[in-house]
Amino acid sequence: MQNPPDITAEIETLKELPLPQLRKRWNRTFNTSVPKGFSRNLIIRSLTYKIQESARGGLNQATKRKLRTFAKQLEADDKVAFDSGPTLKPGTKLVREWQRQRHTVTVLEDGFEFSGEKYGSLSMIARKITGTRWSGPRFFGLKNQKREEHNNE
Repeated sequence: MQNPPDITAEIETLKELPLPQLRKRWNRTFNTSVPKGFSRNLIIRSLTYKIQESARGGLNQATKRKLRTFAKQLEADDKVAFDSGPTLKPGTKLVREWQRQRHTVTVLEDGFEFSGEKYGSLSMIARKITGTRWSGPRFFGLKNQKREEHNNE
């Protein structure tokens, strides 16, 4: 998908601005000063993303949810190596049988629906079903156990 001409022109203008004007543009756009260590190139890239986001919309809810999960994992352990796992499209149905009862979860744009209620993670649903802590993706069969065991060696 190409940028409309007005967005392309706005982005091209950024490339021509001197650093002090780029910093002013940053201040207006993000309502804060440019972080220390940001290069001219990074300022332009960030402003470019913001221009495109304003014109076309930002990340979808599933991507935002995945990024929040990654951020939490990194906060807990900055050396963690994580697998993004499968990407679940809204409308996808996950089915798991537990203690002879069938449980169905529907993937939403911004979470999951189970038994008429909305949840932020599969792990919350797995806990609701089992009464104990589970990895939601593992409970619903979305993680390859052999790969996990290999990664943990």
